[in-house]
Amino acid sequence: MLNRIVRYLACPHCGASLALGGDRALSCPAGHSFDIAKQGYVNLLPGATKLRADTKEMVEARDAFLSAGHYDPVMDALVDLARRTADPAVPGCIVDIGGGTGHYHANVVDAFPDVEGLLLDISKYAVRRAAKAHPRIAAAVTDAWQTLPLQDASAAVVINTFAPRNGPELHRVLHHRGVLLVVTPLPDHLQELIGTLGLLQMDEGKESRLAEQLAPHFSAVATERLTRTMALDHQALAHLVGMGPNAWHRDAQRDHEMIQRLPVPSQVTLSVRLSAYRLSA
Repeated sequence: MLNRIVRYLACPHCGASLALGGDRALSCPAGHSFDIAKQGYVNLLPGATKLRADTKEMVEARDAFLSAGHYDPVMDALVDLARRTADPAVPGCIVDIGGGTGHYHANVVDAFPDVEGLLLDISKYAVRRAAKAHPRIAAAVTDAWQTLPLQDASAAVVINTFAPRNGPELHRVLHHRGVLLVVTPLPDHLQELIGTLGLLQMDEGKESRLAEQLAPHFSAVATERLTRTMALDHQALAHLVGMGPNAWHRDAQRDHEMIQRLPVPSQVTLSVRLSAYRLSA
């Protein structure tokens, strides 16, 4: 897919356009070169990053949890929102910022048969899976808080699901008729597990910070709340705990023992907000 998506890419060092060479590498006129991994992705990280990348174990847990369908209501709602707000005639690709394994991205791309997708994530383990998530998706390693390796106005749709949001960069890469789709957890998301398993609690100011991050650059055109109850067995609970930021602060053996004491199935709240934004005038 990189040969079809390369026209949207920009060198992370100098911002020049990239081209695909015969030696399995992308390069720019200034001589910066980026090897294409055997798994099909490319590393476009320009240097050091402060972001903490998901580990192999975290990515495996996420893939197992999402593949089991527990978050399918979120996926279905995101695809529906994309169909209602995105114009297929807008030039550009569908970019997923912090897209992980490509689970959501693949389904959105599938809804637009003539559009290519590009997934960006800081974790090489996630990007390896994303490169194979859909025949029309390419994947690259990058830092969402740095300059994105994309040409100006190259994205017809930008997806941001449970991921960092760099307002100025999202504004720069989105086409003026494009749409930004954002999914964020609400305060009652996974509320049954916060006290029981000691999960990280959502900061009550998170929604206001989202508004602050996007307000100078975007205007909301649609927003909706999605709330469901998931029935999770012990394996699903272990995957849920192991796939997110909680995993960086956990003791695996202690988690296993605590999860084994929970009822089967355990009723857990899924609660998110889905929003669509356009560039501010």
